[in-house]
Amino acid sequence: MKLLRSLLTLAAAAVSMAATAQTKWDLPAAYPATNFHTENLVQFANDIDKASGGKLKITVHPNASLFKAPEIKRAVQGGQAQIGEVLLVNFQNEWQIFGADGIPFLADSYDESVKLWKVQRPLMEKKLAEQGMMVLYAVPWPPQGVYSKKPLNSTADLKGMKWRAYSPATARIAELVGAQPVTVQAAEVSQAFATGVTESMMSSGSTGADAKLFEHVKYWYDTQAWLPKNAVLVNRAAFNALDKATQDAVLKAAADAEVRGLAMSKKANGDSLNILKNGGMQILPPTAQLKTDMKKVGDVLLKEWLEKAGPEGKQLVDAFHK
Repeated sequence: MKLLRSLLTLAAAAVSMAATAQTKWDLPAAYPATNFHTENLVQFANDIDKASGGKLKITVHPNASLFKAPEIKRAVQGGQAQIGEVLLVNFQNEWQIFGADGIPFLADSYDESVKLWKVQRPLMEKKLAEQGMMVLYAVPWPPQGVYSKKPLNSTADLKGMKWRAYSPATARIAELVGAQPVTVQAAEVSQAFATGVTESMMSSGSTGADAKLFEHVKYWYDTQAWLPKNAVLVNRAAFNALDKATQDAVLKAAADAEVRGLAMSKKANGDSLNILKNGGMQILPPTAQLKTDMKKVGDVLLKEWLEKAGPEGKQLVDAFHK
């Protein structure tokens, strides 16, 4: 009997140790498993698993399978998911600084994108701390171009076309050029173009390659309008519950993921445009008129953004232009 009691005590202790030895996190993401952002997330999770000696296991849930794109931030904030990846511009209406990297032609190259993140991040860390979260890292998408089912010589050609809107900025662009904004999430892009729900959008080559848009769309204009970023957010309480060594492993893996993700984005840009081209899509520079028209749209959006963002927005833009 004494032996049995001892064995039961040992078994209970072992179960207790196993429970405390391993923490499991869910990481919802909005993009397909084959997208470079998701591949980077998987590597990030593997790095943490290895560095923590298996103490922290992160399961990546791609393609909006756990939460839809607009729901991920709230899920992390509320603790339904401990960590998640979000497209920052999706949350511009909540706080304008989230949308700084979606202002056309403010930061229109990889170098400019990195520079913008350096001034955007401290403001974001402060805001997210108020919401019980931390930002771990951010990675830009390749530069945004215009997909269209018909040729575009100027923004006048977009008038009346159904335009995919996925953020406040893309919806506003539709209004300014006279297109019809249609809300379509990344996971539904292919179907939306196939069924005629949408006929044009501003997005990266990566999004088009993921969705095999060459099957439905003939033209992509390389406007290099902006490079929106995906950011990985973590619930502060979940992070604080980790021991110091595991916290350090998370932060180190995040720093590595930011550097790796930038290189992956640059590679994905070239690869995805080749996929579109090989699929029969025409990859074209914008006409001089289209470029001029888009720059005017960008000027309007920046002016409106600064009015809404107030002193914080001015501080960010001034610091960026230094």
